[in-house]
Amino acid sequence: MVETLTVDDLDRQLTQCLGIDGRASFAAIAEVLGVSDQTVARRYRRLRSAGALRVVGLPPKTGASWFLRLRCVPGSGEAIATALARRPDTAWVQLLSGDTEVLCSLRGDPREGTDALLARLPRSGRIVAVTAYSRLHMFTGGPDGLKFLEVLPAAQVAPLQRPTPGGRVELGDLDDALFGALAADGRAPYADLADATGWSETTVRRRVDQLRDTGALYFDLELDMPTYGYRSTVWMWLSVPPSHLAAVGDALAKFPEIAYAMATTGPANLAACAVCRSQEELYEFLTDKVGALPGVERVETAPIIRTVKQASPVAASFI
Repeated sequence: MVETLTVDDLDRQLTQCLGIDGRASFAAIAEVLGVSDQTVARRYRRLRSAGALRVVGLPPKTGASWFLRLRCVPGSGEAIATALARRPDTAWVQLLSGDTEVLCSLRGDPREGTDALLARLPRSGRIVAVTAYSRLHMFTGGPDGLKFLEVLPAAQVAPLQRPTPGGRVELGDLDDALFGALAADGRAPYADLADATGWSETTVRRRVDQLRDTGALYFDLELDMPTYGYRSTVWMWLSVPPSHLAAVGDALAKFPEIAYAMATTGPANLAACAVCRSQEELYEFLTDKVGALPGVERVETAPIIRTVKQASPVAASFI
């Protein structure tokens, strides 16, 4: 459970910095924020221990990129979402629309084929309908979808930016242990990562840098949205003519409220997650911004009641 916690401006600034570089040293963040590294360390540990924030290290997203929207018998959504969250083939799981819907993303080996992935879904009389969406194109998401956290100007946080990844690297068996440890805690000390892999600390440090430099490892944030003041987050399914799809998707991705946007197959061809502080702010976003986009023919919304499983396949001990 997340403890009662008041997040102030410094906490938000720290979170923005971690969204840019999840493994940035406390000293580097302190220099950007103009405070001591002890203050940064204390603030981070407070947010982490209270369940408001976790940094996770992940390999690039692989698999079939299927998103499933399950309509459930009233009162059964919580149990279904919890069961799906325990499965290794789900990437994230959210409870929607007052315990009557569950949205989840499947992870798996694309060589299995989509039929094999979908066949592993649980059979239950409490699931009354399943709609499958295959991601065709990502407009924004992951670390790129944290614009709603931005409270500092880009120039101030520029020292934390890393070069664009490039090149290739071959992954070995010991990398799996490294990924597992970073999925549990993206800021795990190199000594702990060395214990997990059997490598020396110097080797682990060099390997983490190599994986990041080639794009084989990235860092993301798991946040408790209400703690940060965002109490109205929704999924939107938009119907857009194919000729407008790229333009609408690009425009959505530029809005700070949008944490995720993708072109999909299915009854709607564009899905997006919007993060707002209140119902009134959400209403204004839908009417003033989304409603003003040319080509949007229809928008369906479903509020996120609870995120049961986030970016990491490893459940956080504080959630």
